[in-house]
Amino acid sequence: MTISAPHTTRRPWIGTTLVYVSLLAASVVVLLPLLVVFLASFRTSREMLSSGALSLPHDILNFRNYATAFTDGHMLTAFGNTAFILLFSITGTVIIGSLTAYAIDRFDFRMKKLVVALFLIATLVPGVTTQVATFQVVNSFGLFDTRWAPILLYMGTDIVSVYIFLQFIRGIPVSLDEAARLDGANAFTIYRKIIFPLLKPAIATVVIIKGITVYNDFYIPFLYMPSENLGTISTALFRFKGPFGAHWESISAGVVLVILPTLAVFLFLQRYIYNGFAQGATK
Repeated sequence: MTISAPHTTRRPWIGTTLVYVSLLAASVVVLLPLLVVFLASFRTSREMLSSGALSLPHDILNFRNYATAFTDGHMLTAFGNTAFILLFSITGTVIIGSLTAYAIDRFDFRMKKLVVALFLIATLVPGVTTQVATFQVVNSFGLFDTRWAPILLYMGTDIVSVYIFLQFIRGIPVSLDEAARLDGANAFTIYRKIIFPLLKPAIATVVIIKGITVYNDFYIPFLYMPSENLGTISTALFRFKGPFGAHWESISAGVVLVILPTLAVFLFLQRYIYNGFAQGATK
């Protein structure tokens, strides 16, 4: 007597349907706020009060809000200040982060594990709790209300950049260092001529991640650069918020102007982000 196994019906379409439904729901959550902001950028002040969030504006080609946001918000100056801060902040982060990762991986020194642990502990401390001391230090250097104040704070090495560089450096054979030392190269020469050129994928990843973080930051520029001529693209939009209300149509137009450069750069360089994380995870 043979006992046949119970017949099971496979339903692969259920899993596929759930995948597409989850992707669709995630897309709606991400894109719906952007659509609301985009539609609001073409409305008038009266339409903002009377129409719904997803209602089409009467004049879809109304670019007056964009002109107002660009001129009254001093967006050109804001973009210039943001570009200046981005240039020095990212350059400093790449140099300091790669040097830190190189020292941690290639050198043995006393309390090495403690230093790495302190990096991790520093990331767990909320930045707001240290702002009083940080502000006093920046002010004592005479950097308050200058573009160098946020640059100095952004250049502080973050654990994410160090981790990315560290994963790539661990994948570089130590034999290259040893061969260079036999030729008389010192530690800095090895870093400059061997290690740093091989970190191009990691550098691209750090540049993109750090750049987006600095580009979107509001708190540090607002706190350390209160002058109107030192505004960044994040603080420029705050000018349309007054004590008696806000010009949401102009703010929405400014938000669209701010999003466009970030979106273009991300779409063009997104493969470096994914490849950088994937390669770093497998090394």
